[in-house]
Amino acid sequence: MKIPLTFKYILFVFLLVVVYTRAEAQSSISGKITDGKSHSSLAGATVRIPDLNISAISDSLGNYRIKNINRAVYLVEVSIIGYATHIETSDLKKDYELNPSATVLNEVVVTGVGSATDKQNTPIPLATVSHAELLQNSSTNVIDAIAKTPGVSGMTNGPSISKPVIRGLGYNRVLTINDGVQQVDQAWFDEFGIEADGDAVNRYEILKGPGSLAYGSDAIAGVINLIPEAALPEGQTKGDVLFNYQTNNGLINNMFHLAGTKNGIAWSARVDNTMAHAYRNKYDGYVLNSQFSNFNADATIGIHRKWGYSQLHASYFDLRTGIVDGTRDSVSGQMVRPVSYPDLNDGEPTYVLPTHQEKVTYTPFVINQKIRHTKVVWDNNIAAGSGRIKGIFSWQKNQRQENNDPTIPDVSDIYYSSNAATYDIRYVSSQEGPFNYTGGVNGVYQSSQSLGTLLLIPNYNFFEIGAFAIANKKIGNLNLSGGIRYDTRSFNGLDHWVDSTTQAPVTPNAENAFHEFQGFKSHFNGISFSVGGAYNFSKNVFVKANLSRGWRAPNVAEAAANGVHDGTVVYEIGDHDIKPETSLEEDIAFGVNSKDVDFEIDLFNNRISNFIYARGLKDAMGADSINNSLNAVGLGAAPVYKYTNGTAQYGGEVAFNIHPSSISWVELNTTFSYVYGHLVNAADSTKYLPFVPPTRITADLKFPVSKIGNSIKNAYFKAGVLSCFQQNDVYRQYAIYSGLNTALTPYEYAASTSATKGYVLFNAGVGGDIVSKGKTICSLYIICNNIFNTAYIDYMSRFKYLPVNYTTGRVGVYNMGRNLSIKLLIPLNFSGSHI
Repeated sequence: MKIPLTFKYILFVFLLVVVYTRAEAQSSISGKITDGKSHSSLAGATVRIPDLNISAISDSLGNYRIKNINRAVYLVEVSIIGYATHIETSDLKKDYELNPSATVLNEVVVTGVGSATDKQNTPIPLATVSHAELLQNSSTNVIDAIAKTPGVSGMTNGPSISKPVIRGLGYNRVLTINDGVQQVDQAWFDEFGIEADGDAVNRYEILKGPGSLAYGSDAIAGVINLIPEAALPEGQTKGDVLFNYQTNNGLINNMFHLAGTKNGIAWSARVDNTMAHAYRNKYDGYVLNSQFSNFNADATIGIHRKWGYSQLHASYFDLRTGIVDGTRDSVSGQMVRPVSYPDLNDGEPTYVLPTHQEKVTYTPFVINQKIRHTKVVWDNNIAAGSGRIKGIFSWQKNQRQENNDPTIPDVSDIYYSSNAATYDIRYVSSQEGPFNYTGGVNGVYQSSQSLGTLLLIPNYNFFEIGAFAIANKKIGNLNLSGGIRYDTRSFNGLDHWVDSTTQAPVTPNAENAFHEFQGFKSHFNGISFSVGGAYNFSKNVFVKANLSRGWRAPNVAEAAANGVHDGTVVYEIGDHDIKPETSLEEDIAFGVNSKDVDFEIDLFNNRISNFIYARGLKDAMGADSINNSLNAVGLGAAPVYKYTNGTAQYGGEVAFNIHPSSISWVELNTTFSYVYGHLVNAADSTKYLPFVPPTRITADLKFPVSKIGNSIKNAYFKAGVLSCFQQNDVYRQYAIYSGLNTALTPYEYAASTSATKGYVLFNAGVGGDIVSKGKTICSLYIICNNIFNTAYIDYMSRFKYLPVNYTTGRVGVYNMGRNLSIKLLIPLNFSGSHI
């Protein structure tokens, strides 16, 4: 990978800063943690400084100490189970009193802000999902775990693949941050999910809308931040072993994790594996080829000293997954799989009914994908006067292969391989009275090659750099935040010739040479800004308002596609001169956050100018334009779609939770999400945007029990319901985009132009910690989703218009039926030192 000269200069300047920066006098934070009512000492409380990734645990007398940190003002988070988290911006040497509470009232967030901030004081719309919530719910991939969060959903391609959608916007409009850096992959493709290990995620932070100035182009819809566990306190060595089994698809997840900190050296290591056979529902039986296997490994080592910290993190992601095509036997309605045998049909592909063993195999058939993502992250936080300089860099290699021809099952027709480097350097000031600020530059370089025989996009590279400044000021109970950012992206599409009969790369003067992609260069520039405030009427009642402008450069498919998009059956054409998207979003929120109830209503309006979408072209007679150029390689005629610009306008979400302090054994948690997305002045067939989620309501009733006898603590039972409304706003050109027509696929065509039915699912869960002699031996979580085995197709599923079952007349492949998940988490505690 040839690194741009600008990137090398940025890295060189950062290294000079590291060498010549000198920290101010080091000191330590120390004090005592006590109960706010009884004033008794609290042992085992965690005192954490998120910005420095450092913490301490209080000893048996409630005393704690964090050594060797630069003297400054920090946000400090103090927490322990059974007490409300205390968040305070303070200087060194501090005692804290915690008040008993069964629920978490305050949260610290780090996404889209200059430094760690109390969530209630930031005007940017943010949602969080805690580690406890992840354990108490079941999922099959890293995005499925958060798909019920208000304003968030997942566009699914089976249980292994899910793309994040925030308020109806997905693909390259949602930026994923993993291990502190931007995930650089091929987010433009329908069948590509997020290459991240769910077992490595300690908590999620979800920024909704273009309110963040810290991330650049692809964050126009929001940011999904996958946050790993923090470094352990000094002197501790801990780990955990996780076993998870799910009954519906036989999912088996095993994970081993170990971490420690000694003499300022922090380290961790993890290895895990997940595999599942085909999932089931009562209409389709086994959904053939939805099986998958996923192996992950990661390791981190870092050093904490008076000057700050520096750590190196490496991870590897490997997913093998089948792709469901929904082809069925015309007599039985069972799904069939493509095979190629020399003595059958002269080796031509044919479909056969699977055996029972093939239905429950964990090995994918053709069509299948092999996806690998390798990443190395270097994270640094260097004291500079009373502030600090943060620099984080990464190298990432993404490899995506798809084998979809049973006659050559080991050959990848689609193969995208990319190398990327990201960088982020910023100065973060200390809290200077009521004011603090952050300024910096960040960006990404990616170089990608198409190594397969089925080409949709050219080989390309691009370089992006953005500069930003963010400031925060507190005036009484009002917290103001604002900033500005400027981005520039240079895109270079490479010239590419192929053999028109084989699609193999050739020279321009070769026989049958076809100029598949013409080389080009494009440059995009954009300005983003955000300004807003959060006002606290009291400690528990607040209002927020924010105005933000976002910007997004076109992705490679939108700028340069020229071929059949596998996964659909259309011929896509990009536009080198297509305009970048810009958005203007208004957000307003009102909330209550008390010991008895927390409630927040968020309303938004997001108007996107130059919204990029694929529009079907017409021929001179007004019929659908058809491309026949790839008939020679068996791809057949394909409707032609070209990326163009329009104007899109998007509604809100509500979260309401009751947890009365006087009745500690009951909690009610409810959410409501509503999104309306349409193109302005567009024809009815394209007016509504595809994959805008339907209105959704969730409600969970939870009964927590702090202790049952001497053997169980932190127990709970919960029951819940999820109701998705019928989606009447349908993108009617989806029929053409999926190759559906009234002559050959009348059932599927009718379904694609009709409303998608709503559904109601019920779930339940129970869990708790099993203890012996005051120590937790293990934690057990049992979750049952879709208790009544309801048959449904979620609107966000790409399986909804798969081939009709002629024995029943039902179109598409249904979602997973009843599923019982059993998790066993075994903690490993080798040593501990509190002071």
